[in-house]
Amino acid sequence: EVQLVESGGGSVQAGGSLRLSCVASGLTISRYCVGWYRQAPGKEREGVAASDSDGRTSYADFVKGRFTISKDNAKNTLYLDMLSLKPEDTAMYYCAADSRPICYVREHWNMLTGQGTQVTVSS
Repeated sequence: EVQLVESGGGSVQAGGSLRLSCVASGLTISRYCVGWYRQAPGKEREGVAASDSDGRTSYADFVKGRFTISKDNAKNTLYLDMLSLKPEDTAMYYCAADSRPICYVREHWNMLTGQGTQVTVSS
């Protein structure tokens, strides 16, 4: 079965940090554009970060300098390290994969997305 499974979400205070993980099965993440997006209740979906097959990364402006996307190809796992979290970062976070040749931060991904992991940041 081809799937992405996220974990690592939780509740933290503002200024705290979390590491999200996304384990892929049936899909080799090193071959595709992979990344993270988020959605909060009543708000538009937002692209957060992306990493292409060569490991080049891109970020939404609102997370630059705070979030880092990385991959462990041996474990076929994608990560999102989140520092200096703010209440406005509260959302469900999803990892996703895209087959299109140009890789960038996007809200909509054409291959696969996980079930999400909740991040809640309190002030």
